[in-house]
Amino acid sequence: MSKQSNNIITNRKASYEYILLDKFEAGISLLGSEVKAIRENNVNLKESYIRFKKLELFIIGMMVSEYSHKGYSSHEPLRDKKLLLHKSEIIKIKKETDEKGKTLIP
Repeated sequence: MSKQSNNIITNRKASYEYILLDKFEAGISLLGSEVKAIRENNVNLKESYIRFKKLELFIIGMMVSEYSHKGYSSHEPLRDKKLLLHKSEIIKIKKETDEKGKTLIP
């Protein structure tokens, strides 16, 4: 029995361009058509970044292309998506990124 990874999206380039101090795994609030498109590997993190809006984190610019078998409803490919983390993790991230020279990388 092989161990299967549940990670669908990873940013391998980030470890080469930045010194990573902490890593966090976050869920993403998605629509149904976005979930199906991501399962088809129709997702791109290249131009994306993370921003705080009040005390919530959002990933901006993450491209989730349209689902190949779309029906009557679809999604906007570049809409902002909320990251799902515990409040204590968000507060820790906020404190860290307020320091000079530190940033968030999706």
